[in-house]
Amino acid sequence: MQASLDIALVRVDNRLVHGQILEAWVPFLKASCIVVVNDQAASDFFHETVIRMAVPRGVKVIVCSVAEFSETYPFNRGRGPKTIVLFSKVSDALTAHRLGFLFDQLNIGNIYNEECKLCCTPAVLLSNDDIHDIIDLQDAGVKIELRQVPREKPIDLFEIVRTMQS
Repeated sequence: MQASLDIALVRVDNRLVHGQILEAWVPFLKASCIVVVNDQAASDFFHETVIRMAVPRGVKVIVCSVAEFSETYPFNRGRGPKTIVLFSKVSDALTAHRLGFLFDQLNIGNIYNEECKLCCTPAVLLSNDDIHDIIDLQDAGVKIELRQVPREKPIDLFEIVRTMQS
């Protein structure tokens, strides 16, 4: 069974639900739903409860695994509640895309990686795996931007990755 959501933002942020999402993105997009796509949160009642407690009343929260999400929610705009989709890792976004959640834009807000091979901004530290996943998404036609909050000027992530590989 597929549910209908109006996808306003697909984002990778290893913090998942936090102040930038709740105080900047939700009001800016007039979102009434947040979907947390994270295998760990979906299988850990305590983690899911903490996420739900962080979100104000009036904003629906859905927590599901990458596979469950990809099977249940097609990418679409214009039907259903305005929704923010949050992944904690680029690899999860790529897996969802490969499983049929065919988004065309991806926002990168925060990625912390101890195996940093490319520091894009102080908040975005990419590993080799992240870089390969970003290239795969780019090859699939996904436009990827770096932007923590809506009022920032977006940076084309692929331009940074391409520069590094030259």
